[in-house]
Amino acid sequence: MGSNLSINKEIEEYINNHSLKLNPIQREIISYNENLGAIKRMQIAVSQCHFLHLIIKTSKIKKILEIGTFTGLSALTMSLALPEDGCLITLDKNEETNEIAVNFFKKAYQDKKIQTIVKPAIESLKDLKKKKQKFDLVFIDADKENYKNYYDQSFDLIDKNGLIIIDNVLWHGEVANKNNHDKLTVKIKEFNLYVNNDKKTENLIIPIGDGFSICRKL
Repeated sequence: MGSNLSINKEIEEYINNHSLKLNPIQREIISYNENLGAIKRMQIAVSQCHFLHLIIKTSKIKKILEIGTFTGLSALTMSLALPEDGCLITLDKNEETNEIAVNFFKKAYQDKKIQTIVKPAIESLKDLKKKKQKFDLVFIDADKENYKNYYDQSFDLIDKNGLIIIDNVLWHGEVANKNNHDKLTVKIKEFNLYVNNDKKTENLIIPIGDGFSICRKL
C-alpha cells in the first residue's frame, strides 16, 4: 500500500510553479492579504485555486454560490473559470472586506459575473431558497460555528449531482489530534462526522490547503 507524501513548503512551491498560472489580480489579492496579519489565513491556498478552477471547468459548472467572501480570492478564482454566461453569488456580512473584494472583481473585469450580498449568510440563504434559486456548486468557507447550518441549507439550493465544497475541514491537522478539545476544533470534528454519516451525499476529504471536503448530492 502506497503512503501519502508529506507536503512541506519546498514541495508546495514546486507544485505551484508547475501548475496553472494565476491571473495577475489573483496574485494581487494574495499580495494584499500578506499584509493583513493573522487573518490572512482566511484566504484559500494557491493549490485550492487550481483545484477549484479545474473542477468548475471539467464539471461544466455555470452557477455558483459562495458562503464567505473575505477579500475575494476564491470568488475571483471561480468566476475566472466560469463560462461567459456563468454567474456567482457570494455572501458575507463584512462590509469593509466586501468593498475590497468588489474592487478586485472590477480590476479583473469579473464584476458582471459576480454578485455580492452583504448580510448574515443564514438570512441570505433563506432569501435565496424563497426565490427558488438553484446552483451547480456551493462553496463554504465562512465561520466554522455555522458550517452545519450552511451545509444543511445548501441542499435546497442544488439538484442531484450538485456539489458542495467545504474548506478548512482538516483544521491545520488538528482534527486528528484526540487531545485537542478547542471549541472550533471540536466543531470541525463534529461537522466532518456529520457529513460522513449523511446519506444524502457521497463525500471525500482531500488534503490540499487546509483540507477540502467534496460532497456530491445523491
